[in-house]
Amino acid sequence: MNLLRVFYRNIFIETILLSAVVLQIFSGVVLFKTNRKTAILNFDKLHIWTGLYLAIFFIIHLTAVLSGRFFLHLDTNFYFGVAGLNSFPFNLFFVPYYGLAITSFFGHIACIHNKKMKKYFFGLSPSRQSKVIFLFGVCFTILIFYGLTNHFKGVQIPVEYNTLIGK
Repeated sequence: MNLLRVFYRNIFIETILLSAVVLQIFSGVVLFKTNRKTAILNFDKLHIWTGLYLAIFFIIHLTAVLSGRFFLHLDTNFYFGVAGLNSFPFNLFFVPYYGLAITSFFGHIACIHNKKMKKYFFGLSPSRQSKVIFLFGVCFTILIFYGLTNHFKGVQIPVEYNTLIGK
């Protein structure tokens, strides 16, 4: 993370990244408003709802990270990200918050794949391929939680991050 920060935290790259996310949020909300009434197929419905969730997630996530960095003067590292995930009762919010974000990402990719893919692959129809992508995302989400919670045993949060969990 420290190595990559040299690249993504310079003002030029950070401006591009934040602009791209803002564009994604704006375009996602516009597409949601445009397509929500015409979505009939399950993949179409999943596509618009996962897109909306990702837009909401980006807004909350960026606000939290930038607030932690600029107002709380915390290093927005691994511990910043997992403080709430490893502390009761905050994990009641953060488990679904992060879980839905990751599965929404894979659901969104699966929907795009279903829309664009025209050929069978390993004997699977595009629809089944998309379901495999989504199922992979669900399994990957569990694997990520396994890592972020020290094998579901909990991560010891350093003292400087106690402000995030009200200690």
